[in-house]
Amino acid sequence: MGELPFTDASYERFLNEEKLMGAKCKQCGTLSVPPRPICIKCYGRDMEWVKMKGIGTLKAFTCIAVGPPWMCDQGYNRNNPYCSGVVELEEGVKVVARIEGVDATNPETIKIGVHMRVKFLHLREGENPVTVLAFQAS
Repeated sequence: MGELPFTDASYERFLNEEKLMGAKCKQCGTLSVPPRPICIKCYGRDMEWVKMKGIGTLKAFTCIAVGPPWMCDQGYNRNNPYCSGVVELEEGVKVVARIEGVDATNPETIKIGVHMRVKFLHLREGENPVTVLAFQAS
């Protein structure tokens, strides 16, 4: 794991393998998900890959009815919105991802503080397979 650079491409490679990985600063212990090559706290450059448990709590969300074209291609629109949210992982870092298994047409039914578990969505973007990070209530 240590050989891969701390880039979006490496992060996506791990997502394809159904691994939620972050970067941890060896100097101060700060975590970053997605990974960063430089620590956002102490600006150190000595980072290591760490695997996240993929368990956390929903801290914030929004329901989106007018999304980008690739979401519209998946069938999301004004009549079928999707949910995106911030999940605070057990490790203490917050990550933005799709929230699955909720009724985005009735956002009042979605509750902050719900325990979440990682879910890897294997989709296609044109001819290319992609893995999208998501969470759902556990």
